[in-house]
Amino acid sequence: VCPMCPGVGSDVPAACPSCGMALEPKNIAPVTKVEYVCPMHPEVVSDEPGSCPKCGMALEPRTVTLEEPENPELVDMVRRFKVSAPLAFVVLVLAMGEMIPGNPFLSAVPETVLPWIQLALSAIPVLWGGWPFFQRAVVSVRTWNLNMFTLIGLGVAVAFAYSVVATVAPQIFPPSFRDEVGRVAVYYEAAAVIVALVQLGQVLELRARSQTSAAIRALLQLAPATARRIEADGEERDVPLELVHVGDRLRVRPGEKVPVDGEVIEGQSSVDESMITGEPMPVTKGPGDKVIGATVNGSGGLVIRAERVGGDTLLSQIVRMVSDAQRSRAPVQKLADQVAAYFVPAVVAAAVLTFVVWGVWGPEPRLAHALINSVAVLIIACPCALGLATPMSIMVAMGKGAQAGVLFKDAEALEVLRKVDTLVVDKTGTLTEGRPRLQVVESTGSLEPDQVLRLAAGLEIGSEHPLATAIVDEAQGRGLDLPAADGFEAQVGRGVRGVVEGRRLWLGNRKLMDEAGAPVPEAVAARAGELRGEGQTVMFLADESGVLGLLSVADPIKESTPEAVAELHADGLTLVMLTGDEERTARAVAARLGIDGVVAGVLPDQKADHVARLQKDGHVVAMAGDGINDAPALALANVGIAMGTGTDVAIHSAGVTLIKGDLRAILRARRLSRATMANIKQNLFFAFIYNALGVPLAGGALYPAFGILLSPIVAAAAMSFSSVSVITNALRLRRLRL
Repeated sequence: VCPMCPGVGSDVPAACPSCGMALEPKNIAPVTKVEYVCPMHPEVVSDEPGSCPKCGMALEPRTVTLEEPENPELVDMVRRFKVSAPLAFVVLVLAMGEMIPGNPFLSAVPETVLPWIQLALSAIPVLWGGWPFFQRAVVSVRTWNLNMFTLIGLGVAVAFAYSVVATVAPQIFPPSFRDEVGRVAVYYEAAAVIVALVQLGQVLELRARSQTSAAIRALLQLAPATARRIEADGEERDVPLELVHVGDRLRVRPGEKVPVDGEVIEGQSSVDESMITGEPMPVTKGPGDKVIGATVNGSGGLVIRAERVGGDTLLSQIVRMVSDAQRSRAPVQKLADQVAAYFVPAVVAAAVLTFVVWGVWGPEPRLAHALINSVAVLIIACPCALGLATPMSIMVAMGKGAQAGVLFKDAEALEVLRKVDTLVVDKTGTLTEGRPRLQVVESTGSLEPDQVLRLAAGLEIGSEHPLATAIVDEAQGRGLDLPAADGFEAQVGRGVRGVVEGRRLWLGNRKLMDEAGAPVPEAVAARAGELRGEGQTVMFLADESGVLGLLSVADPIKESTPEAVAELHADGLTLVMLTGDEERTARAVAARLGIDGVVAGVLPDQKADHVARLQKDGHVVAMAGDGINDAPALALANVGIAMGTGTDVAIHSAGVTLIKGDLRAILRARRLSRATMANIKQNLFFAFIYNALGVPLAGGALYPAFGILLSPIVAAAAMSFSSVSVITNALRLRRLRL
């Protein structure tokens, strides 16, 4: 807008046509603060990049953006590795000496000078390249959050400091530190190569961790950058998505992406919603149907009215929910946390024990062997792999679920869902479409069925009851001219009455007919009973002469529900339907679908009571519903499952949201739950078995039988790649077929 000329504005930056001043933004967008969080300790949050004070891992942005931002930790580590690795290699070649045939350094470098050259070359990779590791080690000791970097810092510092002293003042060492020719061994190559290998491991780990957000980034990339807006004067133009407001009319041409969530007001087409809902079949859309932003329009053109824009769109909510869920902690994580609390002190104790055993009973030079083996023990142990086992799997699984149309509120819901044995479902909006439709109109006298429908719709046009809406919608759909009603009055629990075109009418159940003095003929009553047996709600229309006809309304069962019920049964679930509907209607629906149990006529708090009774009987219960009345039961169930087509209250009360509102997605969610827990157990097994075998090997367990010692360099390589192996295993979930 122009700061000097009120009313002058534009959707794009320009100059004011009246005064020539540059237009300014009307709405100042708030500055979005980027927060950084630890992948292992989500409670650790910082306003700037850095490392976690608890585990030392690099913090990563809490919110995933469309473009992957530059990772300062990765950039720094790559730079340090590029400098450290070549120098460490040269130090290693110098140290290996005669082991390398034709080693050019043997003849060029005097033996007395060799340690000093190694010191000079290794100082850069150890002191500069390893400086971040030493910093994290100091922080871990100061805060007493002992972690992987405690062990790395201690091991490298011991090896390097010992070597420096052995170079500067070799005369102070006793014979137990000297080899057969009286030399004191130095281990510069171990310190330098360990740092380089840990740097390489950090680079690989940071790159692998960035892939865990690939699913969210793929969702963000679905949204189009612009929308084609229809202005008040009928002119159409493309505008940035940020300038679309609620109520705007937008044209979606064939093959284009739907820009925002909205309602179709013109046109008909099939829309591919698979990228949001996980359902492969396109959905036919026409006037009155809802469309989701980022879905792809088919061959027809649509005009939609924007209803949710910006951060309120379903896509934005999905991204927000997945990001939050990725940082949640699963109950299984408690085991890893308990082990990690004692892990580092136990490793330090093992290193001390290794030093003592080798120093007392080892071969000469005893103390040199004791030192190098204790360093190997410190280096090979990796609590980082143990800590990453659960969070990495959770992060990948949450993104995978979002792509399949399943949103998990937290990791606990993901873990528990596989254990569910009883699924409690609401009827309306869960098993059924949630929108009652007129099924039958029959005349009992001289009137035509359309005349019966016209009078009934005229009487109900002022009512907000769902049954009334179904009658009026059908009449309007048939193009009937609806008359106005006078003296409209609703009779709670019975129906409505009023005057239409001078005719006093009653529309409702048999009780209302009795009050109106219009007895229902036996044949009509029998027909009504037949329709009720099919799960339909029957209403009679009468005037002062008697019953004119009957109308039946039903909430149609979703096309996907029969298949979903059969598949859920095959998956070992017992299904129980809880509904506020009358017993006969509920049992008719349950019988048609083959549902195991029915509880009808229940109030919201009674639904929660029934869930509690099932839990008391030892069942692990999931509750699926879509309405406000389902919220108490959703919150109480072991896992609450909300239909994405339902109310916000239901969605916020649930642990799982099915975007499409299709019960078949529960099967995908359970498959993901099982696969994720199996993946976590694999990671934990790898981490536990790695350390259970690695520490004794580093301590020299193979030496008595085979004369084999594990070099600290080999230990460092194993330690670095253990974390990468855990992350790589977690990334396999991205290829899971749901």
